[in-house]
Amino acid sequence: MTNLQIVIDSGTIEQIFMLAFLSFITSMALTPLYTTAAFAGQWWKKARTHAMTGEVATVYQKLHAKKHTRNIPTMAGIIFVLATVLVTVAGNLSREETWLPLAAMVGAGAIGLFDDIINVRGIGGNIAGMRAKVKASLLAAVSLIGGLWFFAKLGVTSIYIPFFGSWHIGWLIVPLFVLVVFSAANAVNITDGLDGLAGGLAATAFGVYAVIAIIEKKYGVAGFCMTITGALLSYTWFNIFPARFFMGDVGSFALGTALGVVAMLTDTVLLLPIIALVFVAETGSVIIQIASKKLRGGKKIFLSSPIHHHFEAIGWPETKVTMRFWVIGQIAGFTGIILFVLGRFS
Repeated sequence: MTNLQIVIDSGTIEQIFMLAFLSFITSMALTPLYTTAAFAGQWWKKARTHAMTGEVATVYQKLHAKKHTRNIPTMAGIIFVLATVLVTVAGNLSREETWLPLAAMVGAGAIGLFDDIINVRGIGGNIAGMRAKVKASLLAAVSLIGGLWFFAKLGVTSIYIPFFGSWHIGWLIVPLFVLVVFSAANAVNITDGLDGLAGGLAATAFGVYAVIAIIEKKYGVAGFCMTITGALLSYTWFNIFPARFFMGDVGSFALGTALGVVAMLTDTVLLLPIIALVFVAETGSVIIQIASKKLRGGKKIFLSSPIHHHFEAIGWPETKVTMRFWVIGQIAGFTGIILFVLGRFS
């Protein structure tokens, strides 16, 4: 086994953690501005009424009946997206490492913002947001543009397979990029269903990727990840049960897209399903539920999906589901770091 020797300048580490601190402070400063605007504009989150397969979501409505008796604003993802943009542009913007994840994050966040506005305003009597096909097409377009930049401008044409080395795939890196980023965006969006759940899990995932990027000496990427982590810690402070506000699609799409891009930039795409294990499980539960309903005459595997609602339905308090999923996410993240080190230095 090759000896793992990581020599990092203390000043670099200080700068990376300073970015996290600055984004935390910036996010804290933006929060009262958002809150004032959200309550004045009545940006209330409209409750989901139907499942993805079209039937009335009776289990979900029963579980969250009390939550939706009070007005809770959405679109709070604006806070950490804006904080990340301000801090990155001010102190960590580089063509090689941060332009792409920042642009992708903003692009996906803009799609989510428009979706949230439709939900909040009930445009055309619609509280479900944009049509699924339209939303998917726009997210795919953002992913494709990012993939083309990744291939043509950054010159990436291979992926790293742990314990085996790099595998040259040429232009196929573009569809891989699209698949990874599109999937990650939707996975975080699906997971964002309980107070504090997605924010806490995403903070862990980006913290893990900051460690990986530091080991790889990709300090711009590490700084970007810590910037998001700092902003998310501020957001999660207010989003834990009982939530003062929700991130909305503007937040979940932005986070998932950035996470997928960071996985590509650190060449750890095969480790992403491990590091983001809870996000993967949440998405998988929805796919299994839909498949079961369509193939088994409407019969369900879970009482409600995504799976965090299933655990609520069997009697777990919302806070227990969130905190246990956080623990699983932290274990998965630590496992990802171990596998990364073993795979690169064995």
